[in-house]
Amino acid sequence: MNNLRLDAPAFHRNVAPITAVFAPWLDGRSGDVLEIGSGSGQHALAFARTWPALRWWPTDPQAPQRASIDAWRALEGGANVEAPFALDAAAEEWSLDGPGRPRGDDLIAIVCLNVVHISPWSVTEGLFAGAGRYLPGGALLLLYGPYKRYGRHTAPSNARFDADLRSRNPDWGIRDLGDMERVASDHALELARFEAMPANNFALVFRKAC
Repeated sequence: MNNLRLDAPAFHRNVAPITAVFAPWLDGRSGDVLEIGSGSGQHALAFARTWPALRWWPTDPQAPQRASIDAWRALEGGANVEAPFALDAAAEEWSLDGPGRPRGDDLIAIVCLNVVHISPWSVTEGLFAGAGRYLPGGALLLLYGPYKRYGRHTAPSNARFDADLRSRNPDWGIRDLGDMERVASDHALELARFEAMPANNFALVFRKAC
């Protein structure tokens, strides 16, 4: 199973700052956390160790990533990391509340790291729609990645990165905070925190209205 484990360089660079910025929102909480686009699974395992009272539900639409999550679980997983399942954030129905799935009303947060800029805008729209549909009042949507701030890139390197992304896939690109806030408001979510992170990334915290 070792050869199935993916090792994401970004994980080693960003797990500590992401954990620190999410800590005020997750410390002392209990319940279920749904992760969208878990990739290698390394963040899920690290977060589950940091917050043992939270039950982590990793998801990814790609089979190799789900195999990596399972392999990391077999090596390091604790009792609070569930088996990964396939979830397309852009889908109208996420099929939660079934076997091997979290209950929507038990969710205290949805986490999505480094996904929205390497996916079509429909994924971002679906992410907010799903959060609005499944999160109970007061629950959180926690995001991390590069973002534009009201029409402007926050660094020349992000502008170059955005151009590179769009050259590889015209449906990709660094998303604008204002656009995301507008979609969030359509689903009863409000931006509670926008915090600068290393390497010109940002952590975003949205809260579902009570």
